[in-house]
Amino acid sequence: MSNTGLIIEERSRDIGDFLVGRLLPFRKKRMVGPFIFIDHMGPDQLGPNDYMDVDQHPHIGLSTLTYLLEGELIHEDSIGTYQRIKPGSVNWMVAGKGVTHTERTPNDFRNGNTFTMHGYQIWVALPKMLEFTEPAFHHIDAEVLPQWRENNAHYKLIAGKGYGKISPVPVHSDLFMIEIIAEEDHKLDIEDNLFGEVGVTIVSGAVEACGEIIKEGNMLVSKTNEVCKLKILKGAHIFLFGGKPFEEERHIYWNFVATSKARLEEAKTQWKNHEFPKVEGDDTYVPLPS
Repeated sequence: MSNTGLIIEERSRDIGDFLVGRLLPFRKKRMVGPFIFIDHMGPDQLGPNDYMDVDQHPHIGLSTLTYLLEGELIHEDSIGTYQRIKPGSVNWMVAGKGVTHTERTPNDFRNGNTFTMHGYQIWVALPKMLEFTEPAFHHIDAEVLPQWRENNAHYKLIAGKGYGKISPVPVHSDLFMIEIIAEEDHKLDIEDNLFGEVGVTIVSGAVEACGEIIKEGNMLVSKTNEVCKLKILKGAHIFLFGGKPFEEERHIYWNFVATSKARLEEAKTQWKNHEFPKVEGDDTYVPLPS
């Protein structure tokens, strides 16, 4: 079997040039460029008695990218940030040497009605030289992200650079994340527009690649641009992500990412001993996994 590409979904299967599994991290493909974790939230109906409330929890060695398609969240963190996250905007939190944050449903959404929560939470590993950088937070409104049309598809550059454009999100490595919505069948042109490893997450609809129709909820990952020549089918909504991989291996445990296992052990001890910075006025804690 060729190892030039992977399709990643909930259950693994082999279709020849591609292997099927779950979203990142995947046991046979731990990272795509600097992207190390992708969590698809929903779409779920929340309320009137069920809301998204994640107590304070820590991160090290990565940046979190939160991108919502529907619903809203309140982000608070240990560096004093209080930010409402709305669909289409980007929340970029740099954990560095250590940060703690919470994510909760806004109070005005707790009104007895139901609403849809849908989005992606993504971890991007930091370069080795920035693993111990000071934590930081950046919020970028949807309106300032580069948007354009390629034939019959709408493109938005969420982070990084590609197609001759640069996102205002202050990333730390060579990467890209692009949202594409195809009004008609659309051939994806990656060559000379994106560089490094390439991943495709199918939010809705389907794409055609290597003679296969790949439907929503799947992820296709390619190690070379040449493999990722595909057609986005009419009405499909996808994300492209990836970039230049790091030379060093990354280790991951719970919410921690590091170039050394010793750093992970140190972070575990710090969290157990309540030595991480706190979200002011919040006494909740997510316990370390047993």
